[in-house]
Amino acid sequence: MKILAVDTTASPVSAALVENGRLLGEFYLNIKTTHSQTLMPMVSELLRSTSTEINDIDLFAVNAGPGSFTGVRIGVASVKGMTLPLDKPCAQVSTLEAMAYGMPYTDGVVCAAMDARRDQVYNALFRLDGGRVERITEDRALSVSELAQELEYYDDQIYLAGDGAELCARAFEGRAFSFVLTPENIRFQHAWGTALAAEKMAEENRLCSSSELMPTYLRLPQAERELKEKLAKKE
Repeated sequence: MKILAVDTTASPVSAALVENGRLLGEFYLNIKTTHSQTLMPMVSELLRSTSTEINDIDLFAVNAGPGSFTGVRIGVASVKGMTLPLDKPCAQVSTLEAMAYGMPYTDGVVCAAMDARRDQVYNALFRLDGGRVERITEDRALSVSELAQELEYYDDQIYLAGDGAELCARAFEGRAFSFVLTPENIRFQHAWGTALAAEKMAEENRLCSSSELMPTYLRLPQAERELKEKLAKKE
């Protein structure tokens, strides 16, 4: 099975082509480019470089959130645009889960964290054991201090991943649990991890159609939050 996977949920943007668990090719940029301008040329060049026709793709995967509201929409809309004419299945992958699948060679707990501002993170915990990824928590938005309190109960080595990893590392100094700030080359989500997560979803029959593919937001956009706060003050 050939999987084309993309990620646009944060500053990095990437696209990967995977066949039966083997990485055929991947393009990755982390230079704060405009994803709406870079993603599709990246996908086109990836297909050209691997001599792959878009009709050869069996499954299209995308990190559908959490993440930047604009970035999430770009990725989801791009996959919808590619799959709708082809009537191909889609995998709606959690960005946080893609991080865990991107580092399957370590045993311990992956603490995937994306900066949600205001000392909060989008977070989920995953256990890695012999290359297997097991979800411990659902995706959620919580404060860094709440996350630190929760991690106090873990004896495993904890690996911090995501663009919120440094924020967490600073806040976790002096805590009783053991943690590692992962190197930058594996800290951020890659489409390679997205494809591996999608492969597992296909095995478990958890795919969706192009029309069913939707962004996953864990909280309202900033503009809507600010409006709700203003309205609450007037009451």
